Amino acid sequence: MSGRPVYLVDDDEAVRRALVLLLNTVDVDVKSFPDPESFLAALGKLPPGCLIFDIRMPVISGLKLQERLIAQGIDWPTVVISGHGDIEACRRAFRNGAVDFLSKPVDEQDLIDAIQKAQDMLDRSEREAAEHAETADLLASLTGRESEVLERIAGGFTTKEIAASMAVSPRTVESHRASIGAKLGTTSAAEMTRLWLQANRHP
Repeated sequence: MSGRPVYLVDDDEAVRRALVLLLNTVDVDVKSFPDPESFLAALGKLPPGCLIFDIRMPVISGLKLQERLIAQGIDWPTVVISGHGDIEACRRAFRNGAVDFLSKPVDEQDLIDAIQKAQDMLDRSEREAAEHAETADLLASLTGRESEVLERIAGGFTTKEIAASMAVSPRTVESHRASIGAKLGTTSAAEMTRLWLQANRHP
């Protein structure tokens, strides 16, 4: 299993102990918290990881914790557990991006599978964010005119159509295109388009 940490937030001490013991047997780096307040207090020093929390806790419920994290721009994958068959709470948790919703007593294999899925999602999300940042850096190296040409290439314009829309000669467009290709490391219109689209969507 991935070496990413797992953060367990549950006000039931017996449940915390049991789940920590279980996860330690499969080499999961788990840190437990007795309530959302203590987790939030430590949050600034915690590296990204998978969250597991009880949906019903005093003061701050699991759903409120999930919503508070989202409001702070923290979208770590979450596994929600509950001792109550609350369908509406389950729906809200999934709408907020929960990976899974497990009922207590939690099936051990179901929990391990859910954590693996969450960690895979986090790995993928970070790879995509890194690729997005790398592409943004490449496109930042383009001049303003080159950026205009690339945008039109991504829009499916031909060289002649780009030239007409920018009031320049086709030769000038080809010159810009050659420079774009050198900076982006590709002469393929399809690959240029992919990079442009990647940089112009949120990671």
